[in-house]
Amino acid sequence: MRPILRLLRPGDWIKNVFVLVPLIFWLPGAGRGIDSSEITAKMTLAAIAFAAFCLASSGWYAINDVLDAKEDRLHPVKRNRPVASGRIPAALAALIGIALATLAIVVAAQANSGTMWVVVAYIALQGGYNLGLKRLIFIDAATIASGFCLRAIAGAVAIAAPVSIWLILCVFFLTLYLAFIKRQCDLSSASRMQATQWKPRAKYGDLAELNWLLSVSGGLTVLMFLMYTLSAHAQGIFGGRSFGLALLTPIVLIVVHRFYRRAMQGLSDSPLDAIRSDPIVAVAMSIFVVGVYGILYVAGVEEFLRRALLI
Repeated sequence: MRPILRLLRPGDWIKNVFVLVPLIFWLPGAGRGIDSSEITAKMTLAAIAFAAFCLASSGWYAINDVLDAKEDRLHPVKRNRPVASGRIPAALAALIGIALATLAIVVAAQANSGTMWVVVAYIALQGGYNLGLKRLIFIDAATIASGFCLRAIAGAVAIAAPVSIWLILCVFFLTLYLAFIKRQCDLSSASRMQATQWKPRAKYGDLAELNWLLSVSGGLTVLMFLMYTLSAHAQGIFGGRSFGLALLTPIVLIVVHRFYRRAMQGLSDSPLDAIRSDPIVAVAMSIFVVGVYGILYVAGVEEFLRRALLI
């Protein structure tokens, strides 16, 4: 069972938290004429969408390991993946992947038809990625970021919430940055371990170019978050609480920097692993989560912020 669990990468299910983002930012306004039973129903629908994406992503992890097994065997870290190492036969991994992707569509349909079609679009996008888009520089990272946008859209569609352009932009640039972080981490770990036979699929061989892509996407990640918190859209939803969210921007910048630093050292690009092994990331993420909760949900915070910030 251990190789199968590694094949499905349950640790990476944390990436599907983007499905829950629309719910998290919908709930603060849920008290406006919405009863507790409807809130519970919305949370159930969001949980179904989350489960569907966990199944869909695990399905494509399995299929991806089959398609990349030959190249993975040349990488000092990826060669330990279940298919590349020979612990799981390629045919079995492919069968598991197809079964999970199909099950994901069935589960998503339990929320509503819109969520189901977003999951279908995600599976199709992953098909395009694995069949060729992953070999095109920048396009590969943009495809990954688009997949995360579909996660957020599915979360909004599941609970019948409007899909905000700010949601899409913030998610896109954040995950675009993390995709480039992964490319940097792969190059750094291969260089450190002198894996000269392994080459990046999308030809990210120019470190200066990759650093430029990281700088632009990282900068836009921080900028989009700040612009959203100060936007009329956020103020219309959260009132003065949106300015409290803006005060969390330095925390976002700290996390963006720490991921870059870890990638340059060739350490794991996994957010979960970064939280476990990097105390600065762990503390910063904890402050951010507690800060968002306090700003959006604790009574009296809006009045305090208005007085403290003179707004």
